[in-house]
Amino acid sequence: MYKLIAIDVDDTLLTDELIVTEGTKSAMAAAIAQGVTVTLATGRMYSSAVKIAKQVELNVPIITYQGALVKTLLGGTVLYERNVPTDAAKELYRFVQENGLHLQLYVNDELYGTEDNDKIKAYSKLSNIPYKIEPDFDKLIDRPLNKMLIIDDPAKLDVVAEQLRPLIGDRVHITKSKAHYLEFMHKEGTKGHALRFMAEHLGCTMDQTIAMGDAWNDNEMITAAGLGVAMGNAIDSLKEIADYVTFSNNEEGVRHVIEKFVLNAE
Repeated sequence: MYKLIAIDVDDTLLTDELIVTEGTKSAMAAAIAQGVTVTLATGRMYSSAVKIAKQVELNVPIITYQGALVKTLLGGTVLYERNVPTDAAKELYRFVQENGLHLQLYVNDELYGTEDNDKIKAYSKLSNIPYKIEPDFDKLIDRPLNKMLIIDDPAKLDVVAEQLRPLIGDRVHITKSKAHYLEFMHKEGTKGHALRFMAEHLGCTMDQTIAMGDAWNDNEMITAAGLGVAMGNAIDSLKEIADYVTFSNNEEGVRHVIEKFVLNAE
């Protein structure tokens, strides 16, 4: 029945040790052998997600930047792209400057910060991606931006999000991928939009899709998919809207879903 499986990366496909288990790899390969398209749906940059895709030997388009960029692995062809509106990007940058917040920009699939601090170093290490420092973001803010990201204390970011919604919420999608990552994309740069695009691109219905995730940024694709799956370690609000709750990322929750609903489905 299912023809497309979209899997979040961090805290879903990857264990806390940032690996994909052999059992999960085998289940994914078996689903692919049955003709199912298995892809990633991540907030990560394309250049970071590619490294994960190669680990699990995928060769299909992948969903990156929370859904703002769908790009092929073979040839690097852009199939779907949405950028943060420039006027909203400038307002966000001004807000960040006024409030002394750490902002990261993504330009041409490269990561930029204004200063070499612990926040960007930790992000770079997690993503396995280098970064560049540009003290004056005025030089970059007019460029196409798939995503903008603020890193800070989770409770502080909740307040910041509420402050920003009336300012730019009509033009950008605001979400979190982790408690301390507040992210900004085009309104159509969500995993839900990208999943719908992928289904149409492949010629399947949304009822034939499975989406798996753990965090706020997975909300749109979990509700859009035919089978929306929350990980056992997912936030409560995602579990509440999911069709099914699987095991945690450290208990091969992804493998369990593929075996239950695809490989062993009657």
